[in-house]
Amino acid sequence: MSSFIKRQIAPIIEAQRSKFPVLALTGPRQSGKTTLLRELFADYRYISLENPDLRSFAAEDPIAFLNRYDNKVIFDEVQRVPELFSYIQGRVDESRIMGQYILSGSQNFHLLNSITQTLAGRVALFKLLPFDFVELKSNNMLEMQSADLAVKGFYPAIYDRGIDPVIFYANYIQTYIEKDVTELMNIRNLKLFRTFLGLCAGRAGQLVNFSALANECDISHSTARAWLSILESSYIIFLLQPYYQNFNKRLIKSPKLYFYDTGLLNFLLGHKTATDLEESRLKGNVFENLVMAEYHKQNHHQYLHEDYYFWQDSNANEVDLLMKKAEVFSIFEIKSTQTLSQGLFKQMDQFEKLATPAKVEKTLIYGGAEDQKRTRYDVISWRNISDSI
Repeated sequence: MSSFIKRQIAPIIEAQRSKFPVLALTGPRQSGKTTLLRELFADYRYISLENPDLRSFAAEDPIAFLNRYDNKVIFDEVQRVPELFSYIQGRVDESRIMGQYILSGSQNFHLLNSITQTLAGRVALFKLLPFDFVELKSNNMLEMQSADLAVKGFYPAIYDRGIDPVIFYANYIQTYIEKDVTELMNIRNLKLFRTFLGLCAGRAGQLVNFSALANECDISHSTARAWLSILESSYIIFLLQPYYQNFNKRLIKSPKLYFYDTGLLNFLLGHKTATDLEESRLKGNVFENLVMAEYHKQNHHQYLHEDYYFWQDSNANEVDLLMKKAEVFSIFEIKSTQTLSQGLFKQMDQFEKLATPAKVEKTLIYGGAEDQKRTRYDVISWRNISDSI
C-alpha cells in the first residue's frame, strides 16, 4: 500500500478474512500488492517465492515446506510453484481455519488456472490494479487536466517516489513486461514482441483485428493471438467484449483493446508530455482508454462484479460502454472534447430507438469540468465518473 494513499479494496479483503480459508490477490507487477498485504496482514509471515532457495524448497518438498509455513502465511508470486496448490487444498480442508493462507501473484493465467483447478470454493479472489481516481482524489492528487493524468499514469511508485513517468515506464517494460513474457512463452525475439506491443498501443480503443496485427508485425495469426493473451495475463491490456443482443442489425463481434494503464500506453505511443498527447491524432482514443480503465478499476477495487460491454453494428452505430440490469440499459458516450454540443448525444439516441421498448439511461462522459443534469441525459466530467459507478 502506498505510504499515504489508502486502497479502496483493503476493507473488502479484510472483510473476507473470516469467511474463506484462502485469499488470493492478483494484479500487475508494481501495483502495490505486496505492500497492501503486508500492511493488512501484519501478523502473517511473508514468503516470496521469487526467492530461488524458498522456491526450490517448496517445489521439491511441499509437505515439509507447508509444515514450516502452516498458518497465517502470505505466499507471494505463488504461481511460480504450482505444485503447492493441491497441498494447500489438503491443508485447508483438514484444518478448516479461515484466512489460513494469503496468495499473491502477478501472472493471471498461471495463478487463476491453478486456483480454479484446486481451490474452487475455498478462495476469495481479488484484483489490485494501479491507483484509481477515488484513491488519488482522496489525497488531492488527481490532476485537473485529463492529459496530465493520462501521461503520468497510475502506478504507485510514480506517486510514492516521484519517479519521472518516462523513466518508470522505460524500466517497467524492460524489467517486468519482458520478464513475464519470457516466463510465459519462449519468445526469442523480444524486439519483435516490443514492436507488437507498440502496434497494440496504436490500436487502443479500437476493434481487435488479429490478421492486421499479424501482418503488420510479420508474425502468424496464431502468434498474434498468443502474444495478445500474454499481455492480458500480465495485466498490460484487457479486452472489452461486444454486447450481442440483436436489434435487427448485423452486430460487430470482435472485442475492443484497452490498456490497464494510460501512462504505459502514452509511453508506447511516444507521448512524453501532456502537450504531446493534446497534439496527437490518438488523443480521443487515449481519453476513452482512460475512462474505460477507470470503470475497470472501480469494478475490481469495489468488488462490484459488473459486466461491461460496448455495442456496435455494421452501420457504424456505436455505444462506447454499456451495462444492462433487468430490462434497463445504462449506456455511456465518451468524448475528450471540453465543449458540449447536441451531436455528442446522437449515437446514444440512435441506440435508444433500436432498444425500444427497453428503458435506456444515457450518460455523456466528456473532457470538461462541469456536470449537468439534463432532461434526457446525464453529463459527467471525467474527474467525477466514480459518481456514476
